[in-house]
Amino acid sequence: MKKLRIVYLGTPEFAVPSLQILLENGYEIAAVVTSPDKPGGRLGVQQSAVKKFALAHGLRVLQPEKLKNPEFLDTLRALKADLQIVVAFRMLPEAVWNMPPLGTMNLHGSLLPKYRGAAPINWAIINGEKETGLTTFLLKHEIDTGDLLFQERVPIGENETAGELHDRMMLQGAQLVLKSVQAIERGELHPFPQVETEVTHAPKIFTETCRINFDQPASKVHDFIRGLSPFPGAWTELDGKTFKILRAIRGEGFKAGEKPPPGNFFTDDTRNFLKISTSDGFIQVLELQLEGKKRMHVRDFLNGYRL
Repeated sequence: MKKLRIVYLGTPEFAVPSLQILLENGYEIAAVVTSPDKPGGRLGVQQSAVKKFALAHGLRVLQPEKLKNPEFLDTLRALKADLQIVVAFRMLPEAVWNMPPLGTMNLHGSLLPKYRGAAPINWAIINGEKETGLTTFLLKHEIDTGDLLFQERVPIGENETAGELHDRMMLQGAQLVLKSVQAIERGELHPFPQVETEVTHAPKIFTETCRINFDQPASKVHDFIRGLSPFPGAWTELDGKTFKILRAIRGEGFKAGEKPPPGNFFTDDTRNFLKISTSDGFIQVLELQLEGKKRMHVRDFLNGYRL
C-alpha cells in the first residue's frame, strides 16, 4: 500500500516527536509548515524546534507570515498532500484545513471537549485534575471543536509539574498520531462528535495570570505553582522583586492558635527551609527564581539572601 503524502504543521518542541515518528514509519512528508523565525539568539534569529528538526532531515520548510496569503495557498495546493497534520500550531483558516482530500488532523493535549484552548496541560494541573489525556480530531471552523478520532488518558502525579507532564505527553502523543494516521490510511476511522455540555476552556496564560493568590488553601496554591512550572512560572513579590516559585510541596497546616496572614515568608536559624503561609497552612518552597537571577535550590537562595 502506498504511504500517505502528508503536510505537517507545528512549531514547538512538543510537535517534534510526532513528526519524527511519521518519518520513521515511512510516511512522505511533502513539507513542514512552521512559524517564521524570530529575532534574537546567537545567530541573530531563533528558529522553531520543528524547523530545526525538519532541516536536519532534509525536509522542505514553509514559514508563511499569513496563512491566507495567495502565494502560500498556491504552494500548499501544489504539494498535493493526502492529509495535513497539526501539532501545536496556530489556528488555521478553512482555505488551509479543508484543502487535502482526507482533511486535517490535530493532536490536542487534553480529553476534548475538556480544556479547549491554548494551554490545556497547564490548566489541568492548576485545576487539580488527577488525570488528563490526548486527543486526535479532525479540524473544522471553530477551534478544538471537530469530530474526535482517538483519545488516551494520562494520569497526573501529585507533585508533577506542567513541564514534566508536557514531556510525557509529547512522547505519548506521537504514538497516538501514528495510530490515527494508520487508521486513516486503512480507512478504519469512525469519527464521533464532541459533547458540548462537557466543554471546559484552557485560555492563553499571561504574566498577570501567573500571580499567586495566597488567600487560597495550600492545595490550590500548590497546584497553581506546579501548573505554571517551569514556564512561565508562578510568581509573587519579595522586597519589591519578582519571586518565581518553580517547585514546592504542601507544608504542614497551622498549629492551634497559629494564623499568620497569607503570603508571609518564614525560615529559621538553620536556613534550611522556606515556607509561605496560605489561608489554611503553608507551602514549602523547593526551587525558585528571583528577578535577575538563575533558577536555584532554596538552600542556595537562603545562604545568599537575608529575609
